[in-house]
Amino acid sequence: MFSSALRATLIALAASAVSVSAAPGLSLKVSGGDAFTGVENMKVATTITNTGDETLKLINDVRGALHTLPTNAFAVSSESGETPAFVGVKAKYSLDTVAASASDEDFTVLAPGASFTLTHDLSKAYNFTTSGEGKYTIEASNLFHYVDAEGKVQELRADAEAHVAALSGKLAVSRPLERRASYNGCSSSRQSSLVTAASSAQSYAASALSYLNSHTSSTTRYTTWFGTYTSSRHSTVQSHFSKISGGSYSSFTYDCTCTDSGTYAYVYPSDYGHIYLCGAFWSAPNTGTDSRAGTLIHEASHFTANGGTDDYVYGQSSAKSLASSNPDHAVFNADNHEYFAENNPSQS
Repeated sequence: MFSSALRATLIALAASAVSVSAAPGLSLKVSGGDAFTGVENMKVATTITNTGDETLKLINDVRGALHTLPTNAFAVSSESGETPAFVGVKAKYSLDTVAASASDEDFTVLAPGASFTLTHDLSKAYNFTTSGEGKYTIEASNLFHYVDAEGKVQELRADAEAHVAALSGKLAVSRPLERRASYNGCSSSRQSSLVTAASSAQSYAASALSYLNSHTSSTTRYTTWFGTYTSSRHSTVQSHFSKISGGSYSSFTYDCTCTDSGTYAYVYPSDYGHIYLCGAFWSAPNTGTDSRAGTLIHEASHFTANGGTDDYVYGQSSAKSLASSNPDHAVFNADNHEYFAENNPSQS
């Protein structure tokens, strides 16, 4: 007979083994040709495999290997450590919004042992002119998010395998920047909403610039979104908003053909004044936190001509934390600019 202590130990070990065996797991492999002649042929495949014992409802995050939008989802480096220039899109994205979506298009569901493969055209995201011809290691971002049984978003890192390939010949493709209509694929009601949002964004931008011009020392509003005050960082933000405010939002080109429910909008930073609007944008309020007007400020800050912000973090909580921990990044984070302009709740 087992003693009660030994029996308890065995039960605990068994429970632990079950817990370990049920842990979610993913592997991620990048594959493709060994050599590409011309960057327009530089297409690689990402294969995601469920290596765990439970079915995973993975979010098709636009910033990762489960989406073909040309975001900065890959780390590409030559043998000498050179990296190509990123020329793809920067997007405002919300995991919580897509997690609540009922659309199958927003998820990839993988049973244990199942795989999913997607092809990515790297020429749409990277320009190899500066880094040059040569052999490159191509790694996909191994960060994934899934919705658990309780409907909560969980983070999961995949075991990743990179791909090595040589590139020669043409090193970049150009996107034609032809004259465009003011709206593409936008219904009359959405055009009307955009007229209102553009006007509100113009007001946000002008108000933010006015505030920065008249407040040249530490204030609660400034430090909340941009961290410890220095004249240098203040000048950076002031310069950004001077350019953001100088644009005419009513004359921008708006494309309404994107349907991703978790994405508010995205831009190609070099393509000034062209904003692609997605599902989350239309469900947002006109003004206030994560609003339509604020989203236009967010996207406008990404334009290279306006300072070229990045997306280090998303959301008010993360933006505040970034301001506190890394103000040098905060003054170049798009959401920090948006929340500073929205100023909700109001701060002086």
